[in-house]
Amino acid sequence: MEYTVENEYLKLTVTTWGAQVKSVLRKCDGVEHIWQADPAVWGYHAPILFPHAGRTVDNKIVAKGRAYETAQHGFARLMEHSLAAMDETSIVLELCSSRETLEKFPYEFRLQSTFTLEGDKVHHTLTVENQDDEELPFGIGYHPAFAIPFDEAHQAGDYELRFSETESPICLNCQPKGLLHGDIYHLGANIRSIPIDETLFANDSHCMVNLRSKTLGIYERDTGRAVVCDISRFPYTLLWSKPGVPKFICIEPWHSLPSPENGSARWEEKPAAAILAPGESWSCTLTTAFLR
Repeated sequence: MEYTVENEYLKLTVTTWGAQVKSVLRKCDGVEHIWQADPAVWGYHAPILFPHAGRTVDNKIVAKGRAYETAQHGFARLMEHSLAAMDETSIVLELCSSRETLEKFPYEFRLQSTFTLEGDKVHHTLTVENQDDEELPFGIGYHPAFAIPFDEAHQAGDYELRFSETESPICLNCQPKGLLHGDIYHLGANIRSIPIDETLFANDSHCMVNLRSKTLGIYERDTGRAVVCDISRFPYTLLWSKPGVPKFICIEPWHSLPSPENGSARWEEKPAAAILAPGESWSCTLTTAFLR
C-alpha cells in the first residue's frame, strides 16, 4: 500500500513495503527527488536498516542461545509494515514482532516510522520499543537514495556533495567483505565539498565518522537547488551509489556499524545503537530539506 500527504511545497508518498519514502515531489518545479527503484540498477527507494545496519559475520547472529540467518541491513526493509495513524501532514507505519520476525530475531518489539511534512522538510522518525522480557540490543540506520540529475538539463557532474563545515573525513574501510577490520582512510583534507563523478563509488561506500558538520547535501552547482540531510545527531554517515556515473546518491546516517571481521556472532556483542530494558523505547530522526 501507498499513502500520500502534501503541503504547499512538497508531495510525499510512502510505501508500506519496507516503510520506505517512495516519492518526494517538489511542487514548484515538478522535480522527483527520490530514486524510483529501477530493478536493473538498484531496486529500493529509501530502506530503513533494522535490527542492524551493515553486515554480520557469515550473515549470522547468535541470540538467546540459537543461531539465526540474517540479511545485510536486517529484515525491516524486506517486510510489509502496517498503517498505524495518518493525518494531513504525517503518516505513521509500524512493524511489530510476529511469528515471522521471531524466526529471524528472537525479540518482541515495535518499530514505528513516522513521516512528517514541515515546509520544505521531511522528518522521518524511527522509534523502537522493547516489548520483550529481556534487554533488546539493536542497530539502526537510514538509507535514502536521492535521484540525480534533477532534470534533463543537467548531468551527474553538475552536482557536488557539500558539508556545512570544513572536513577531513575519516572513513572506516569495510571492504572487501562489508565488515570492519581496522583500516581507515581519508576522503579528503580540509574540504567543504566532494565532486560527484564516475570514480567516487568505484570501491563501494564511504563510512565517515566524527564529522563536525550539521548537514550534508547534494547541491546543483549552477542553481543552488539541493537535497540537504541533517546529520548532526548521528555518529556515522555513509555515502553510497552504484559504480560508474551515479544515477542516485545515498546519504545514510547510521547509529551503529557492521560487525568486525573477526568479531563474535553473539548478538549482545555487536555494535549497537542502543540497548533497551523491557518497556523502554528509543527514537532518532532524519530531517531532509528540499531546497530551491
